[in-house]
Amino acid sequence: MSTPFLVFIVISAVALLLFMVLKFKISAFISLLITAIYVGIVAGMPLDGIIRSIQDGMAGTLGFVATVVGLGAIFGQMLESSGGAESLAHYLVKKFGKDRASWAMVITGFVVAIPVFLDVGFIILVPIIYALARDTKRSLLYYAIPLLAGLAVTHSFIPPTPGPVAVADIINAQLGWVILFGIILGFPTAVIAGPVWGKYISKKIHLEPPFDFDKEPKEVDPKNLPPFRMIAIIISIPLLLILVNTFTGLAVSKEFISKSVTTDILEFLGHPFSALIIATLIAIYFLCIKRGMDKQKILELSTKALGPAGIIILITGAGGVLKQILVDSGIGKIMAESMANSALPPILLAWLLAAIVRVTQGSATVAMITAAGIIAPVLSEFGLNDPQRALVVIAIASGATLLSHVNDSGFWLVGKYLGMNEKQTLQSWTVMETIIALCGLVFTLLASLLF
Repeated sequence: MSTPFLVFIVISAVALLLFMVLKFKISAFISLLITAIYVGIVAGMPLDGIIRSIQDGMAGTLGFVATVVGLGAIFGQMLESSGGAESLAHYLVKKFGKDRASWAMVITGFVVAIPVFLDVGFIILVPIIYALARDTKRSLLYYAIPLLAGLAVTHSFIPPTPGPVAVADIINAQLGWVILFGIILGFPTAVIAGPVWGKYISKKIHLEPPFDFDKEPKEVDPKNLPPFRMIAIIISIPLLLILVNTFTGLAVSKEFISKSVTTDILEFLGHPFSALIIATLIAIYFLCIKRGMDKQKILELSTKALGPAGIIILITGAGGVLKQILVDSGIGKIMAESMANSALPPILLAWLLAAIVRVTQGSATVAMITAAGIIAPVLSEFGLNDPQRALVVIAIASGATLLSHVNDSGFWLVGKYLGMNEKQTLQSWTVMETIIALCGLVFTLLASLLF
């Protein structure tokens, strides 16, 4: 298989995927599966081999991702429905004061998006943005952009949100390293795209809060929110357990400590499955049962959480199928050998792939999974270690946030809630997302020099 033919297969596969999603509005799940089949046929795979690859790719990916994303969705639903996100925001605004509330909002967004989806977190917290803008007479963007930056960065960079979980599984990166780099590289990215950019753009575009925002019914009584400390501890539990697992495994492999029953227990408790089960049960007990929520209501909330999670799980599985087809057809190996001689580092290549798919079809999740599926077979040839693979995850996450515009549902959601027209949304939200993408790439490349 020649290099020009290989390039043709990859470009035509991406074009076919985008054509189906954009022109025919076919579900990303079906489109990814058809694209994978197309790649297998063009590469000359036997038809029964293509079917086997579909089965292996789906099974190999979903065994891990479905469990983590499902548990993470229920965990986030408990935090959302109990008023935990509002509690966090109110506490931080009170501590920082209204003058520095933009910093409180970026921290709130950064923490809340760990268990809660971006759009849900924004809808829950936007009344606080309205209240701050009304009280201080500042533009809504002064507070909204920092909140959105915190939400967007964590949503893309830090597990157990679905995007980085899916990418980490497809390219075989350890979640502990992804969490660590996501926090270290993500927070300065959120600060630049949030308070710094928000302060500038709020002087250019002045937005007033809607007059009737405080008349909307609230599910949770604002006077009966769970305490801040409880929320902070519950959110930190799965992250700390997963990080302990990662560093225990590293210490054992480097022979800093010897393998024992204690290390086995720490690694078991810190596996993403165990960590999220523990965190979810703690959230259900302390945020729901102990605060008087009906058991039937808890069951309904758990079921409701799995709806959007199911879509992400299936799309991720289809991304795993594309990766498996590339591996089994031999395209991945040939791609790796040709790219090994390329001047582009894997981090930049991964970022570019995610960015191209993101800008053309809009969905960050589809962009991340498509890029991961294409780049996964290549990485084995580069001999990357665990930290380097984690940095590739962050690079893909960064590229998948680039240039959100009219084909992204987030673009319309933000515009609607902040009362902006398309031009204002492009000037504020789209630029913020692009700052995240570029800062994420720069910080990831800098970090790659150390690992």
